[in-house]
Amino acid sequence: MTPKNLSRSCSVVGAITLSALLLPLSAAHAAAPAPRVTASTADAFGRVADAVFTDRTAALLDRAPTARTALKATTAGIRVSGALARTENTALSSLRGTRSRLAALGEAYSAADTEVAVDRTRVTGRLATAWVTETTTLTYRKIRGDEPATTGFRAHHVLTFAAQPDGTWRLTGERSTDKGPRQVNEPVTTAPRRTTMAVVDAPRAATTYPAPANPKTLTGGPYDYAGMATYAEKYWKNYNPAYRSFNSVGGDCTNYVSQALKAGGWATVAGSDEEYGTWNYTSSTQTDTWVGVNEWSWFTQTARRSTPLANVYQMDIGDVMQMDFDKDGSKDHSMITSYRSAGGVPYLTYHDTDTYRRSLSSLLAAYPNAAYYGYRT
Repeated sequence: MTPKNLSRSCSVVGAITLSALLLPLSAAHAAAPAPRVTASTADAFGRVADAVFTDRTAALLDRAPTARTALKATTAGIRVSGALARTENTALSSLRGTRSRLAALGEAYSAADTEVAVDRTRVTGRLATAWVTETTTLTYRKIRGDEPATTGFRAHHVLTFAAQPDGTWRLTGERSTDKGPRQVNEPVTTAPRRTTMAVVDAPRAATTYPAPANPKTLTGGPYDYAGMATYAEKYWKNYNPAYRSFNSVGGDCTNYVSQALKAGGWATVAGSDEEYGTWNYTSSTQTDTWVGVNEWSWFTQTARRSTPLANVYQMDIGDVMQMDFDKDGSKDHSMITSYRSAGGVPYLTYHDTDTYRRSLSSLLAAYPNAAYYGYRT
């Protein structure tokens, strides 16, 4: 991802009607002019969010249940607005399409677990906003036999609830606040992103499986590729406090990839006569090439730190992939390969949305129209 002013950032519930028991808006009568969110109400907000995201995750399972996830509590409930219910029907249909594309690529999930924590709430008039963190883990079904055990991500959402005259809250809106690729259980959307960046010269990579052989020497060379993967998997959700985070200024994906590459032996370059020839991070500043998606690509070509791969399935441990979500010539997101199966499937770990060992197949299924770039580091 890139901070503001650099290249562009690594940029609800079908007919769920959860038990209709009234939730208190306050200790006063439901008609009170200023509803407030009590601890029990906030807990119910979290449980309805959990139900929404659990349904989304379940739509990806190869044996997805036909019934929707019910709110587990028996003493509280929230209705979902009709508009949001229709939107979620479409979302779940989209995710079933993702599941089908995954199956065609030889991948499936056999189980999943979703947990939601309410970070904070705010009431404005008769609307309540809840900021929540979703943590989801999916189990890979052993199809080829060499898949890792799980993939996981942590995502952040904003939910909107409207106070009703009868004393209940109604879920009326949900949106993700993360800037990277949509999380594994986020439905595919068709709205394109816009940018004014110039076309990037790096060649696109093919996405067919299996890929032509392009073996990589993992040990004995100048770089510690295992160390890159270890670093990436250690800090995928618990950020390294030794580095600044750029989530609030465009995204942290390329900053995170740069950290992993440095951990594996990439030397920083503080000065260069070449444009985009520097790559450096200090306690007070950093180069654009350290944090910018396209700038990082231009640096690696200038300094010959990487070689473009003909096919992204050729990526191995420590290799980097970038995505151009809408094929407009400007790359949007950077991620690093932290695992590769014996059958030749790379698994990517990245920030924005913070994700651990997501398969390349999953990304291709979620972004069938994106452009992909593979870098041998």
